[in-house]
Amino acid sequence: MYSKQPNTFIQNTFIPTIFVVLSIAFFASPSLNGYSGLTPTNKWTTAEISHDEPTYPAAYFWWGQIGHRATGWIAQDLLSPQAQQAVQRVLDGNSLAEVSTWMDEVRSDRSFDFMGPWHYVTIPPGQTYETAEKADGGDVLWALDKVVSELKTGGLSPEQEAINLKVLVHLIGDLHQPLHVGNGTDRGGNDVRLEWFGDRSNLHRVWDSEMINSKQLSFTELADFIDDSLDETVIEEWQSTHWYDWAIESQSLLDQVYDLPENGRLSYEYMFKHFDAVQLRLLQAGVRMAGVINDIYGE
Repeated sequence: MYSKQPNTFIQNTFIPTIFVVLSIAFFASPSLNGYSGLTPTNKWTTAEISHDEPTYPAAYFWWGQIGHRATGWIAQDLLSPQAQQAVQRVLDGNSLAEVSTWMDEVRSDRSFDFMGPWHYVTIPPGQTYETAEKADGGDVLWALDKVVSELKTGGLSPEQEAINLKVLVHLIGDLHQPLHVGNGTDRGGNDVRLEWFGDRSNLHRVWDSEMINSKQLSFTELADFIDDSLDETVIEEWQSTHWYDWAIESQSLLDQVYDLPENGRLSYEYMFKHFDAVQLRLLQAGVRMAGVINDIYGE
């Protein structure tokens, strides 16, 4: 018979082996890489720590889906009966909220690359749109002039009419995001790197989606929350202005947008100071979108 021996070998090797396995799994985890504190060169603890160029998903370069859909939802409710019928016909039953993100979605289709410059306009400080250098391929104001004129003139194919209306819906939303009227120095805030609640971000992304997403609202909730103060006088006043005026409004908000702490760390205080402006611009975009569509398709 074998005598029972102490498990010295097992005791001496089991614990170190488990430690090694767990250590490998911990350091190799993709969810931890860059955010665990173990690889500080990939994590921005302040705006100054790293100058490595980050990669951002394309959706961070315009109003996020929630913002765009909220503007479409607000506009849909303000359409005249004639415009409602026309929109339903042109968009094949889809709503303005549904098509509001179409211009973002077709970025994956190279045949629509020519629309890239249409999302923004650059007006350096001290200049006007008339005096500023124009971008090759157009800009948001040029594109709105084009699609609105073509829709009013008529004679478009059903496909082109739908595309023009989708472009109109999206670009009116974009124009009301202040950083889509850029100063020509930082790609509309995309080069202003900072932190949003501890995660790396940039200023454009904060205004496009970070503040909105932090509220954890659906686009219908957001739209309903911000349009409850509307009255006919306000609607009429906002709809009486032109998209060139809307660009000036966005430009006038840039000092507020760039009011940043030196350490580049944004959280509750920045959102508290500026979310009212986000809501106002979304509401104005929706009201004015309805006004333009009503003007095209009849009151």
